[in-house]
Amino acid sequence: MFYEITGESVTLRIKAQPAASRNEFCGLYDENAIKIRIKAPAVEGAANKELIKFLSKSFKVPKSAILFKSGQNSKIKRVEFPITEEFRAFVEKSKI
Repeated sequence: MFYEITGESVTLRIKAQPAASRNEFCGLYDENAIKIRIKAPAVEGAANKELIKFLSKSFKVPKSAILFKSGQNSKIKRVEFPITEEFRAFVEKSKI
């Protein structure tokens, strides 16, 4: 599973693809991560900043509440943030 719920927060395992034409969710990657395309290049943390911005907007979470648990310098990342109704709706809608 690409996410793990602990208390009031969720940890997502993400496969990031930087330098894409647009920001978007692309489905599962190896059944244990969700693939996300990020339009920013992987230069000086630009892709990580764009990923946080994208997650914040997608799940209605403040950018400051999104924390990297691991993988800041890797394409496979783990990020944690508070669970929102938008996240629950995303999981239900995607049936992942």
